Amino acid sequence: MSQRNVVLGVTGSIAAYKAADLASRLTQAGLSVHTVMTENATKLVGPATFRALTGRPVATEMFDLTNPFSIEHVSLADLADVFVVAPATANVIAKLAHGIADDLLTCTALATRAPLLVAPAMHTAMWENPATQANVETLRTRGVRFVGPAVGRLASGGHGAGRMASVDDIADEIGAILGRNGDLAGRRILVTAGGTREAIDPVRFLGNPSSGKMGYAVAAAARDRGAAVTLVSGPTSLRRPAGVRVIDVVSADEMLEAVRSALPGQDVLVMAAAVADFAPKTTLSHKAKKGDAALKLDLRRTADILETVRAIPVKVKVGFAAETENLVENARDKLERKDLDFVVANDVGGTDCPFGSDENQAILVNADDATSTPRLSKRALADLVLDRVVTLLENA
Repeated sequence: MSQRNVVLGVTGSIAAYKAADLASRLTQAGLSVHTVMTENATKLVGPATFRALTGRPVATEMFDLTNPFSIEHVSLADLADVFVVAPATANVIAKLAHGIADDLLTCTALATRAPLLVAPAMHTAMWENPATQANVETLRTRGVRFVGPAVGRLASGGHGAGRMASVDDIADEIGAILGRNGDLAGRRILVTAGGTREAIDPVRFLGNPSSGKMGYAVAAAARDRGAAVTLVSGPTSLRRPAGVRVIDVVSADEMLEAVRSALPGQDVLVMAAAVADFAPKTTLSHKAKKGDAALKLDLRRTADILETVRAIPVKVKVGFAAETENLVENARDKLERKDLDFVVANDVGGTDCPFGSDENQAILVNADDATSTPRLSKRALADLVLDRVVTLLENA
């Protein structure tokens, strides 16, 4: 990402302050962010804010002799790997649809050959106006991508469609656009994530503390490398990653059926979910009341997903093993029993990277060796896992 350039166009919507958060987020991700602001946008957020966040000059005028770009709208247009307009007002959307280029932002948008991503932000009535909807449809037919608008409270105090999409969703879309020709382009990847819940009664369940963060990180990283990703997710509080097909499940049985249904035609299976090994034989139809007698549960083994789908052809299969002891030995046993290409083993008995942490430390185990990773963000570990997947696919 450090060699990719995002041109961020900021227009005169009250949501312009959110663009500053987006600029910061993209810069922290290693992208070079070049900001272009309309005159109205500068009345809401100062150019100095974006310069401080991105470390780069902010373009506001067509011919600014102090800017390192000689002719800004041409130089920035050529530089862009993706052009993002966030927020985009109804006025600017109309200009983009009709090829009007009367300021630096619209001139740059008209001159660029980079993909264009638009995040609308306006009052509900303006968004729903037939003129705006026609302009949006015109741009979509030309290949322009839209993210949002979201539904919620508006600056006017009303409620409806028109809020700028979340910074997370916009960043996801940018990642997907930049990764469309990545090393997993054309590949289909199925990822499982999160824990499962096995119902005891309508209000209680057997479960585990898995947050789902590791599986979600793998899904997002695969999307950003060009893959078509399906994510089978147990219950989690995590935001759905944009650009990923998500199948929600609750129990181990539901996860098995979802994987069995979605797996045919996939190139890669990454089983990062913490699937329950046991479930109550019988689920009570009513809430069990607290009494003097202890509640006794008769448990059954749940079906092993990897063993059950073993006959479905997949080029690469990756397992995860959460262990409290003998990491390599237990991971290698899982590798052989379930016919996996490699296993990502991590120690969940320690306190360094507990359940729910944003970081992880693992051992990548295959038939020949075991490679320890340093303590990494889960996204960084996800990319290490996918590096191995890419190599296996190339050698398949």
